[in-house]
Amino acid sequence: MTSSPPDDRGLDEQAVLLVAGLADLAVSTVGSAVEAVRQLLRRSDGPDLARDAQRDLMARGRIALDRHAAAPAHLEVLAQHTKARKKASGGDG
Repeated sequence: MTSSPPDDRGLDEQAVLLVAGLADLAVSTVGSAVEAVRQLLRRSDGPDLARDAQRDLMARGRIALDRHAAAPAHLEVLAQHTKARKKASGGDG
């Protein structure tokens, strides 16, 4: 197979080669992911791993949302805590 500089090829050929390369990369990545899932399913601690993964993903999601969301009003948070304490101790809140 001869290789010529990218400038000598037409844009159509470059696009086809680019798409073919991306498709090959996607197929190999999916194949690796499927094999990893198969190995995880063979483990005896699968449910524990799934539970840990769910906790980790939820924590990452919480961190991501906190990073991009506006910070809560400090006094509002304090008022909510006070109201919750009064309610827990049986007071009118």
